[in-house]
Amino acid sequence: MCLILFAHDCHPRYQLVVAANRDEFYKRPAYPAAFWKEHPQILAGKDAKEGGTWMGVTAEGRFAALTNYRAPASFKAGAPSRGNLVIDFLKSQHEPASFIKMMDKGGEAYNGFNLLLGNYASLYYYSNREKLLRKVEKGIHGLSNSLLDVSWPKVTKGRERLAAILKKDSFIVEEVFGMMMDREQVNDSDLPSTGVSLEMERWLSPAFITSQEYGTRVTTVITASRQNHIRFWERSFDPQQISKYNEVYYEFEIRGQRA
Repeated sequence: MCLILFAHDCHPRYQLVVAANRDEFYKRPAYPAAFWKEHPQILAGKDAKEGGTWMGVTAEGRFAALTNYRAPASFKAGAPSRGNLVIDFLKSQHEPASFIKMMDKGGEAYNGFNLLLGNYASLYYYSNREKLLRKVEKGIHGLSNSLLDVSWPKVTKGRERLAAILKKDSFIVEEVFGMMMDREQVNDSDLPSTGVSLEMERWLSPAFITSQEYGTRVTTVITASRQNHIRFWERSFDPQQISKYNEVYYEFEIRGQRA
């Protein structure tokens, strides 16, 4: 994941609304979201190279999502796959605090990451760059390749647009997908400085990224109602023509928590 926008416990009908873009090299193989045969309670896409995922939910109401922390100067070749952190949490019964404590030295072995974890009613954030587990406050938040709610242009713009969408009487998922397909690059003066070239900062600046070899592969939208009803949309895009996509959709009630 490279952009996650979410509304946590601040809407009359929804405990959580998530909109997320996964950016990755086009050649890296992946499977669309599904309930996993080896872990049938987990609904997530799968990285076919390392076997992990970028975001997932469970039938019991657990949720986890990951973004990379952009710091090329400190990149470690051969580090363990960060996508396994999401699966490890979803498979477990650990609370977020105990799960983080189980990480060796706070996750130092991994390249930089941000992790959202918990359930729809109680959500936590951890980065191995900050090394502080924080409970996510009620409100609309954004996470890209820096820390939570850092004011990168696409994070700030995305939070504002999600807030406007959620103020409407009805939730229209196409508006959320449209928001996540924003390809507008920002002014150079507003770009973050993350240790990559100016040219790269420019093409990484939109919510939806396109290039010859790397870009937004998947957009996911999740809603969790206050009646414990989950809806999960995922669109996987054709890098040659982004107007073409494959969509999967799931809906279910959190196991054991019928309204």
